Amino acid sequence: MDLGISGKVALVTGGSAGIGLAAAKSLAREGCAVCVSARNPERLADAVVALQEFGGVVHAVLADVEHPDAAQRVVDETRDVLGPVDILVANAGGPPPGRFDQASPADWDVAVQRNLLGTVRLIRAVLPEMRSRGWGRIVTITSRSAREALDGLALSNATRSAVAGIVRTVAREAGRDGVLVNNVMPGPIDTERLRATAGGDAGLAERAAQVPVGRVGRPEEVGDVVAFLAGERASFVNGVSLLVDGGEAHVIA
Repeated sequence: MDLGISGKVALVTGGSAGIGLAAAKSLAREGCAVCVSARNPERLADAVVALQEFGGVVHAVLADVEHPDAAQRVVDETRDVLGPVDILVANAGGPPPGRFDQASPADWDVAVQRNLLGTVRLIRAVLPEMRSRGWGRIVTITSRSAREALDGLALSNATRSAVAGIVRTVAREAGRDGVLVNNVMPGPIDTERLRATAGGDAGLAERAAQVPVGRVGRPEEVGDVVAFLAGERASFVNGVSLLVDGGEAHVIA
């Protein structure tokens, strides 16, 4: 299926591994020029090599959206090298797990800066140019915790839900200007984070048993959903928070 975004410029934060890299690959496969941003220089370099296999234009920016000036810098560099950002995929690693009473003030500060304000700054940095051109796509990647509070994920429950609220707000405000804003909520996806929190292969198998399709998801399955939402085939989808979890939420909720 041609998603109609060949030649568009896509910026993917947290794009060096896991779901972020999968989203970048899906967009590159569709013919987008892709800029990936991440904190780890070695992984970022590996991501560029992986994306170059699709034959398109690739750029990388070493940055941490936790820092207040990072979002604008990444967007500016993307524009300078590839052109104005048409598609923003705002993705960041999840905050550490833990109960509410286990999270320190410093933990809250980091989670809010990285998972909430980092997204806010990225949207603010790309939105004016998207509006002026009359076309743009913003896709945030959060978690199923944006839909319902999950035990032991206090920081994620709070910050991810806030991002979902921002998505609904900006979608209502910018839709008439041709800018569509949506949120993807992955469930159990086979990433390093899931394996670490699940406790290895045994824990991963236990998580898989809870999913109606009988397995955990693959990063590329989320990446393809992101690419679809960024494309012309999703031109009437706006302000949605979409679960990609194999049906798990409907069983547990």
